[in-house]
Parts: sequence; C-alpha cells; structure tokens
Amino acid sequence: MEEMLFRKNIRRICQNDKEGLRQIYEEYCPMIYSVVWEILQNKEDAEDITSEFFIRLWEIADTYYLGRGHRRWMITIAHNMAIDYLRKKRREVPTEDMQEPVDFRQVSCEEQLCRKISLEQAMTALKQEERQVVNLKIMGELTFREIAEILKKPQGTVAWCYQKAIRKLREARL
Repeated sequence: MEEMLFRKNIRRICQNDKEGLRQIYEEYCPMIYSVVWEILQNKEDAEDITSEFFIRLWEIADTYYLGRGHRRWMITIAHNMAIDYLRKKRREVPTEDMQEPVDFRQVSCEEQLCRKISLEQAMTALKQEERQVVNLKIMGELTFREIAEILKKPQGTVAWCYQKAIRKLREARL
C-alpha cells in the first residue's frame, strides 16, 4: 500500500469509518503477525497481539503523521506490543512454560507469507534474531537503519545478521 493510500485510510479511521481499518488490516495483517510471532514464538499469543494491534491502530490513528513511514510506524508499534506482552508474561509464568514448539504449517498468516515448505524449513533453521531481521527487511520493506532503530541494535550488526541469515537460507535451499 502506498503512503498516500495508507494516509487516506488513516483519515477514514479518524472519521470512524471501519472500511479504512479493513483495508489496512487486509494489506498488513501478515506482516504484523510475522513481526509479533518472531518475538513471541507462540501462535495463540501472536494472534491475540495481532488483533490487539489493529484495535490499538483504531485508537491511535490520529497520531500518525505523513512522512514517518507507515510500515516502520506500524512495525514499531507491533514490536513494542509484543515485547510488552512478553515482559508481562515472563513476570506471570515460569520461563520453561513459554517454550512451546510451533508448527509453521498451522500458522494462518504465516501460511500466507511462506507458501513453500522448503522456505518454512529453512526459516526454522535461523536463530530468532535472524528471522526477525529477515522478516523486517523483506516483509516490512524496511532499511537496515530502520530495523536497527526498532531492534535497538547497531546498524552494522543488523546488516551482518541479515547477510548471515540470507547465506544460511541459500545453503538450506541447495
């Protein structure tokens, strides 16, 4: 979705027009889910936070300003929501209970993103940080600088992590 169309839909949301939210949801649900899942590593939690993200988007639509980069803005919000949820959950639940194996083929939005089983298998071979960087770069269409700001890591580290992940994906494809 182009920046101007996104802004038009944000204005519609500000006018309580649900069609604006629907269009943004249809376009960006897979991207938001992917960002959240990479942090939470749990299907149900990721689905809940993704839903909460779009509720929050409805509530804070008036805080978006043209030129901020809507993908980056949304990814930052989703990333922060997932981190907040994880922090809250860690305070409430022992760490070992959070380590649930996830079957990528049963993840609804993930299926839309990764249609080939070989890519899914290759992605599972990546470390969480590598998957997160790849998702932000490819699905979020963000620059290394933007990813570094979101993840609060040096830009060089992000670029190195991305190159390492891409190399692993290429090797897994062979």
